[in-house]
Amino acid sequence: MAAAAVDTAMEVVPALAEEAAPEAAGLSCLVNLPGEVLEYILCSGSLTAADIGRVSSTCRRLRELCQSSGKVWKEQFRVRWPSLMKHYSPTDYVNWLEEYKVRQKAGLEARKIVASFSKRFFSEHVPCNGFSDIENLEGPEIFFEDELVCILNMEGRKALTWKYYAKKILYYLRQQKILNNLKAFLQQPDDYESYLEGAVYIDQYCNPLSDISLRDIQAQIDSIVELVCKTLRGINSRHPSLAFKAGESSMIMEIELQSQVLDAMNYVLYDQLKFKGNRMDYYNALNLYMHQVLIRRTGIPISMSLLYLTIARQLGVPLEPVNFPSHFLLRWCQGAEGATLDIFDYIYIDAFGKGKQLTVKECEYLIGQHVTAALYGVVNVKKVLQRMVGNLLSLGKREGIDQSYQLLRDSLDLYLAMYPDQVQLLLLQARLYFHLGIWPEKVLDILQHIQTLDPGQHGAVGYLVQHTLEHIERKKEEVGVEVKLRSHEKHRDVCYAIGLIMKHKRYGYNCVIYGWDPTCMMGHEWIRNMNVHSLPHGHHQPFYNVLVEDGSCRYAAQENLEYNVEPQEISHPDVGRYFSEFTGTHYIPNTELEIRYPEDLESVYETVQNIYSAKKENVE
Repeated sequence: MAAAAVDTAMEVVPALAEEAAPEAAGLSCLVNLPGEVLEYILCSGSLTAADIGRVSSTCRRLRELCQSSGKVWKEQFRVRWPSLMKHYSPTDYVNWLEEYKVRQKAGLEARKIVASFSKRFFSEHVPCNGFSDIENLEGPEIFFEDELVCILNMEGRKALTWKYYAKKILYYLRQQKILNNLKAFLQQPDDYESYLEGAVYIDQYCNPLSDISLRDIQAQIDSIVELVCKTLRGINSRHPSLAFKAGESSMIMEIELQSQVLDAMNYVLYDQLKFKGNRMDYYNALNLYMHQVLIRRTGIPISMSLLYLTIARQLGVPLEPVNFPSHFLLRWCQGAEGATLDIFDYIYIDAFGKGKQLTVKECEYLIGQHVTAALYGVVNVKKVLQRMVGNLLSLGKREGIDQSYQLLRDSLDLYLAMYPDQVQLLLLQARLYFHLGIWPEKVLDILQHIQTLDPGQHGAVGYLVQHTLEHIERKKEEVGVEVKLRSHEKHRDVCYAIGLIMKHKRYGYNCVIYGWDPTCMMGHEWIRNMNVHSLPHGHHQPFYNVLVEDGSCRYAAQENLEYNVEPQEISHPDVGRYFSEFTGTHYIPNTELEIRYPEDLESVYETVQNIYSAKKENVE
């Protein structure tokens, strides 16, 4: 009977909400139901926020059930934005109706800004001040970020331009927040030794779109600690580490008891969980990200050492980090407390080498050279992070395919956050932005800072200042949008159109066309270097701007391209900058690109009809 009553009431509620009249025939039936049943109906998910608003205006009892801080509006909020619930404590008083309104408003503002970005920044990289609208938004930043995540998670192959700019905005917002947190972290006193926390900030900054948190990483490490304790219990059931509670920082002073912990750690990490140093793919940035070290169970000396150090300290073994050249190590004191110690009073642990314990001589043998005693000393958190970021910086300089140099840009940001007056890195940052043709105003600010720090850099600074100013002037002189009509006589030889999926005849790569010229528009030096004159039609033929599946952008001659008879999506980070949708056979240009090539879409439809429809008929 109760179920039948609920079903009947569920049918009555929408009608009542529309009528909103207390005298309506079914209202008395509804309001006489038990409160639990009414609440169940209102929280069932079949009513929208607008429905709840109308229902609550029908009578006092329903208004009381739909109070702003009650379960009904909480459920409306949870169903609409489930990922936000983790930010609320069950014990907090929350005005859920007000939260709903604020989140709704933030979502509308986010979509408005995302929609404006393509029109404002299609022809250039989003400038430094391009995010000023976002920074000045009212309301909680988490609401704005949540809407951006919702856009990124939209299903299907549509809204590509929205996703492209939502990703850029979210990337910027999170990096700014992480960088501010890192700077505050670096202001801690030298005895603040949360090496893991610092490493997580680096991980988060380089992967701002991933869901990485210190809490989650610590939880994974805690689960490893539990396994170590289980093994340790088999070695010594009365070991003091087994009595430690979560969050305790007690240290065990007896060497034998410390040794038992390290033996248990080595068994769990390297034999049971199969952690190992990544010798096969050493120069991979993933080896430096703590969340990836835990997922892939591999890393390089410094990341493996930080994991090992964190576990050991939680179990009462006071290991210390050693910034050893070429191979990061940990040291384990064997001397008496309070005694004067030298480098021979320590055992050195190679976490990369399965926790092997080394003497001073063995450390030197490990790297193949003799080093001074100073290099066996302990280092603080900032020096550890400097080395981690330095490794990322070296990897960023090695980037080949990624033409955005994102890793190099991120690692420069991190290094300069720690050491803002490093002239050579500031100069590298200015040159990088200049090379990429982005943020000319920021380039000038960096160069001015360099000149203040080191007037001796006048030559390099002067060259970049001159060419950056020229770049700014050229941008000012640009007039309007260049529109290319296929029907124009000078474009009669152009065979392909923007949005078509092509294949390079010689190199075999798949790509999508996002622009074309009736003849090669590159300079003589590029034409000579690319050996364009060796082509049968030379540079007097159409050339196409293409986004390639490997992430690169290329300029290809018409005679080198052919239709891809098996079209597929092109995994290129800039696809959304130019296209709004992938149909399965071709890409549809977004508004800005279509303005520049207004007649291409019709040509694409004809090509798709002729090439792919004919193929389908042949297959059938």
